[in-house]
Amino acid sequence: MVGEEQPKTSRLPGFYELPLAERARLVAQWAGLTPEEQAILMGSGGLQPDKADQMIENVAGLYALPLGIAVNFLVNGRERLIPMVIEEPSVVAGLSYAARMVRAGGGFRAEADRPLMIGQVQVVDLPDLDRAVEAVQAARAEILAEANRHDPMLIRLHGGAIDLETRPLPDTPAGPMLIVHLIYDVRDAMGANAVNTAVEAIAPLIAQITGGHTLLRILSNLADRRLARAWARVPAEQLGRDGLDGRTVAQGIFRANALALADPYRAATHNKGIMNGIDAVVIATGNDWRAIEAGAHAYAARAGRYRALTDWHLAENGDLLGFIELPLAIGIVGGATRSHPTARVCLKILGVQTAAELAEILAAVGLAQNLAALRALVSEGIQRGHMSLHARQIALAAGATGDLVEAVARQMVAEHTIRLDRAQEILKEMKNE
Repeated sequence: MVGEEQPKTSRLPGFYELPLAERARLVAQWAGLTPEEQAILMGSGGLQPDKADQMIENVAGLYALPLGIAVNFLVNGRERLIPMVIEEPSVVAGLSYAARMVRAGGGFRAEADRPLMIGQVQVVDLPDLDRAVEAVQAARAEILAEANRHDPMLIRLHGGAIDLETRPLPDTPAGPMLIVHLIYDVRDAMGANAVNTAVEAIAPLIAQITGGHTLLRILSNLADRRLARAWARVPAEQLGRDGLDGRTVAQGIFRANALALADPYRAATHNKGIMNGIDAVVIATGNDWRAIEAGAHAYAARAGRYRALTDWHLAENGDLLGFIELPLAIGIVGGATRSHPTARVCLKILGVQTAAELAEILAAVGLAQNLAALRALVSEGIQRGHMSLHARQIALAAGATGDLVEAVARQMVAEHTIRLDRAQEILKEMKNE
């Protein structure tokens, strides 16, 4: 009908070909950004030095990174534009193309566990390890009540300490010790501050109950109670390229993933590619990408051997089926998610209402990034597409500006010689013409 608003879609053909200002306008229209938020997105109204000076110590300036938008994402039936902060070329483009392929199979399905974090209390110098375990277990209700006494707001939000576990370690290089795990529901926060406050609060009581001495009192970044998962189906015909039919590419992706499941040397690079996508969104939203990295890699080694975080296999009709699972301790309240202006704008673009929603999107992003990398590896090789985009950075490093950036990059790609010295030579030749 005339005048009827069209439904939003993240399928934006030709988005990458638009001028920067037009891309920014479309994203602002999509997310309903105010003029002030648009200015933040474009860098003129973002983090200021005086605010940065309050966030960390010894501030001496600001450091900017590109903020790109990945398109084509359909996650649990909802259209999503994905803000990404990253300096590496080809990641945003590859992710957008992978999301388009998955979209043809119905989009991503994703889920996230309850936001449970683990706080650890280390107890040493115990007179009797077994009796200490029994004493902590007997005092479970008292310890949980003490933990919950210190964050009444979180309790009102139906979060807080929900369980207690004991992990006796009878044989360590420092002798026997007991590790007490506090299981803590952090709701929509990442949770580090809440968990650390809680374990500090219960440490004196645990020391009194066990007769030992408490040493470390801190959360664990192996958030294996807070997992997120995503699934994707990629129609085989979507995968074909450069004379290779889609079934051949799908078979190649299956075999490449099998190598990453069996070989830690390949798995490290495989998972690094997954985190290329996830980290970029984590940084964009002001979350702790180092915690996410630590948890993901620890989880990849949980069975005693480091392996891939994804699983790709073939359906009976030849389609490619993908799955990812990893810990995602992510938040939408507290910390830089609220204090950093650009992080707030990125959360608005994502349109998430809960931390679980954000975790689901991150799992989908990780799976899509892995699909993009594997498809390139088993067909054209990783260098062709990556180096074509990298040529722009080399041209910039050589001193090219304006239209000369693309001109120098195109000539290097045509010559299959993407080096700084050659970029400098080409630039000099073009300036002399």
